[in-house]
Amino acid sequence: MIAYSSALSQEKRRGFLDPRTKLALVLVLAVFVMGGLGGSQMKSIKIILSVLPFLLLLIERQWKRFGRGVIMLAVGYGLLIAMPYLPGLLNFIALMCGGILTRFAVTVVMGGYLIGTTSVSEFISAVERLHIPQAITIPMSVMFRMFPTIGAEWKSIRRAMGMRGIRLGGVRAGEVVEYQLVPMITSTVRIGEDLSAAALTRGLGAPIKRTNICRIGFRVQDLILLIICLAVVVMWILELCRVALW
Repeated sequence: MIAYSSALSQEKRRGFLDPRTKLALVLVLAVFVMGGLGGSQMKSIKIILSVLPFLLLLIERQWKRFGRGVIMLAVGYGLLIAMPYLPGLLNFIALMCGGILTRFAVTVVMGGYLIGTTSVSEFISAVERLHIPQAITIPMSVMFRMFPTIGAEWKSIRRAMGMRGIRLGGVRAGEVVEYQLVPMITSTVRIGEDLSAAALTRGLGAPIKRTNICRIGFRVQDLILLIICLAVVVMWILELCRVALW
């Protein structure tokens, strides 16, 4: 009964945004924040975009992902702040690592939000409505199940080896590669094969149209975020036109 109630509450949380809205946000963040499109002219817009994934994580109560994202950004900006005070090679390393973290962290957080709050059925239903080819849909559907499964497998291996003292900083830290990383690589290959077989068993590659019982659709919050994404693209185009005219 407890497990059933937990599943219901988790399914309820997943319904806040339509998967297509999440995909649009990932694309916009990847292009404008991580890719740096628009340059310094759109700096204020990028700041607003960078806040959105963290706000969504708070709404969905994804505390761990929110904390990891904040730490990544804090480390990145900390390196950039400390950069002028570091000599030579350390200055370059701080600039490179800080720039990568501050750009990648926001998109990584949004990607984690997409994977953590979207079921495979919702994702498949969304991409089918977008008329995306199966050659793209099937691998992406497998990825949606693969990352969480690999994470759970890694935690299980670490716990099992930790009880035997095989961990970084432990008595047998030198055996971490042999007893943690090698089993993890083997498990990853096996998980990928099992999920690919499961996808084919479910008929994802069948030529006929599949039925889907999950319900997706745009609501007010989806329309607001999609309008924001569209406005960012329009502003970028207008900025290009202004520069071209001058």
